[in-house]
Amino acid sequence: MSPPLDTTPASSLPPALRAKLASVPVAGLSAQLRRQGLEGVFIDGVRPLVAGQKFVGTARTLRFVPFREDLFTSHGGGYNAQKRAFDSVEEGEVLVIEARGEKGSATLGDILAIRAHARGAAAVVTDGGVRDAETVATVGIPVFAAGPHPAVLGRKHVPWDADLTIACGGATVQPGDILVGDADGVVVIPPGIAAEIADAAVAQEEEDGWIARKVAGGHPVEGLFPMNAEWRARYEAAHCARPDTAPSDTARTTS
Repeated sequence: MSPPLDTTPASSLPPALRAKLASVPVAGLSAQLRRQGLEGVFIDGVRPLVAGQKFVGTARTLRFVPFREDLFTSHGGGYNAQKRAFDSVEEGEVLVIEARGEKGSATLGDILAIRAHARGAAAVVTDGGVRDAETVATVGIPVFAAGPHPAVLGRKHVPWDADLTIACGGATVQPGDILVGDADGVVVIPPGIAAEIADAAVAQEEEDGWIARKVAGGHPVEGLFPMNAEWRARYEAAHCARPDTAPSDTARTTS
């Protein structure tokens, strides 16, 4: 018998924080995580099946172990951990699948993508393959994967357990972690610092946008990117002059 699945929902993400994280690129969040000393937060090797898709959500996790005939017999059939995870993912959650970077077999297909979409999941992230890739791409849920593969699950994997700490794309992911993905990839944000990271990223995006407009207007990047004291003073003066903003002490130069 497969072990029972813990269907306790992952930690909730306040709507205001979700919207703020969605408003900034993953690259900006990455820069702020690095300033916090966090480097092991990138899910490497996954790309969206549909260009331009982005997601924000809290993690639910699913783990596959390498295929072994006797273990697949005991854990792979019927209402296994994979199916139970897709049946229990909640609205706004991201189902994150540990497939050990194995791209020689699928970890989900169109039926499970449809189920996750119907449940209101924010996304599915897997460092393994996806079958029925063209159909999955039309379902409407962001799916970030290592690539397509036509083989069924049992060629390389045994669906083993869920809602535990896993590794996906070289990153550790725990239930309740916050994930954000876009064309640049996927980052994992510890919930305890998510608000701070979001505020700093928003401030940095405002600053970078101002710098970009100056560069587009013909200014060289020397002294402007990153800003020296003179340009910093100009930026703060322009920022203070805007009626809808106040000076931000979280704006920092880009490394």
